[in-house]
Amino acid sequence: MGRAKRPAIEVYGHTTGLSPSALRALERLYRRRVPADDITTPELTRSLAAVSLETGRQVGVLVHRSGQVDYVVVGDAGKLMLPDIGRLRAAEGRFRGLRLVHTHLRAEPLTHDDLVDLVRLRLDLVAAIQIAHGGEPRAMVYAYNVPAGEGVGLPYREVGPVPIGQAHLDVSRLMTDLEAEFARRAGAREVKAKDGRAILVHVGDKSKGAGAARLAEESMRELRELARTAGTDVADSIVQLRERIDPRFVMGKGKLEEVVVRAIELDAGVLVFDRELTPAQASGIAKHTDLKVIDRTQLILDIFAQRADGRDGKLQVELAQLKYAMPRLGQKDDSLSRLTGGIGGRGPGETKLEIGRRRAKDRVTHLERQLKKLTKQREQRRRKRTRAGVPTVAVVGYTNAGKSTLLNTLTGSDVLAEDRLFATLDTRSRTLRCGWAGWGEREVVITDTVGFIRELPEDLFAAFRATFEEAADADLLVHVVDASDPSMDDHVRTVLNVLEELDLLEIPRLLVLNKIDLCEPAELRQLERTHPDAALVSATHRETMRPLIERIARELAEKWEQSAKGPSVEPEVSVDEGPTRDDDGGAEGEMTTVDQMLRAAGKRVRSRAI
Repeated sequence: MGRAKRPAIEVYGHTTGLSPSALRALERLYRRRVPADDITTPELTRSLAAVSLETGRQVGVLVHRSGQVDYVVVGDAGKLMLPDIGRLRAAEGRFRGLRLVHTHLRAEPLTHDDLVDLVRLRLDLVAAIQIAHGGEPRAMVYAYNVPAGEGVGLPYREVGPVPIGQAHLDVSRLMTDLEAEFARRAGAREVKAKDGRAILVHVGDKSKGAGAARLAEESMRELRELARTAGTDVADSIVQLRERIDPRFVMGKGKLEEVVVRAIELDAGVLVFDRELTPAQASGIAKHTDLKVIDRTQLILDIFAQRADGRDGKLQVELAQLKYAMPRLGQKDDSLSRLTGGIGGRGPGETKLEIGRRRAKDRVTHLERQLKKLTKQREQRRRKRTRAGVPTVAVVGYTNAGKSTLLNTLTGSDVLAEDRLFATLDTRSRTLRCGWAGWGEREVVITDTVGFIRELPEDLFAAFRATFEEAADADLLVHVVDASDPSMDDHVRTVLNVLEELDLLEIPRLLVLNKIDLCEPAELRQLERTHPDAALVSATHRETMRPLIERIARELAEKWEQSAKGPSVEPEVSVDEGPTRDDDGGAEGEMTTVDQMLRAAGKRVRSRAI
């Protein structure tokens, strides 16, 4: 097993105010050796008790399995703060290879901090020497990690107090057996999700009153769906309501330790926070755990990275990933250093940690230039459709509302449609012929757009803004809503807010309440009363589409009529006045029919010599 590097002689912890003799006594602890088949030795035990009595502080050593003392640590009278011992884990089920042996001046049992360090740092064992009033070591209590279910619901087993002369344990053999058992269970465990197990964490604002619990529940339900879409198995969900968000750990430090212990107990490897973590928060949390720490923004970026198929989507995702990562490139952030694969680490921006700030900025500039070119190409395609006189309809709505399924049912296409958030990212346009709804051979171009979501990350919104603006030239917006979702009203408000930000509220809208087959009859009657102008459909049942197509056709009837008539031509000069020259030297009275149509449409007309 690899060992963390340290200076040859250094005393860690609270060394302020120690006398030179006490420091020398602490340094001499490095000379002690402990056999592999015992927790400590009588000599080490007496030395720890003597120094602890002299200083009035807890004193401890971290002993490697080889028997060498790797760290000497001094605390205060009630606790011991361990140094950074590195994050080496050789394989699944392996422990740190270090055991903590320290003193308790008041003969107290293992504290909560002791047990948290045992589980969080994956130490081999934690032992506390209980010192009597006279300064003599009296007894020992110790604990070690055990597989789930063997510690009566706890991830550790506690032993003692045991008289100091009877405290013997073959640590080497115990660790060998435990690591083998952990590895066996890890190999036998069925992991259904490709990215392992995660614990979801929501920290809410208690000041919102009675609505805070409801908001937390809805937010966690959506985060659970995001995690499922990203390919993660949710092991547990933890909600905490606070007066204010902790600027360093989001939640309280004690609560964070509980979450970490719970994750280890459930064998979860990821903590997912239901908010965007600042670089300082991500770094602070990562320093307290070996677990991968990601936030809501990273989770959404990961989903987008998996789902982006077209060139537009891949460029937009990479741009958003770079903009998210740039403020964090200068941080020694363990949560980012572990993003080398799996959830939170996919996509074209995967190598963002290997590039410097300057190169990242250059890459961002290049991506923005490429996206501008693609935006121009989309505008050209939209202009072609406009000249052809075919009306366009943009399908907008909250993610997983059934937009792609609706497009497939209306047009007979096979666009990817799944019961997952953000199943499609790239816009898809298909042609709808309205004949089967009684409107002859008239055609409509229907465009499926990227789904919206609550608190869409700012960088992601900016990167996909051009894609959202695909709806800007639409003659009609079809706003699809999942009528069976308890948060339907919140989803409607979110979509309207995004449309307002994109300046699209002036475009005519048709509200479509989808998935009515999942609603109870009473709920349908309520929807009909509260949304009398909405079209109620089930995108998986084609027979419910006819009223919707008739509504779309009525909204677009005027557009079709204008297209059938062609541009109106009004002669600018009367016959009696004769031809006159325009500024370009041409004669307006001699314009051809094509010239007249072009000028009436506001297009440039080439001048001709008389």
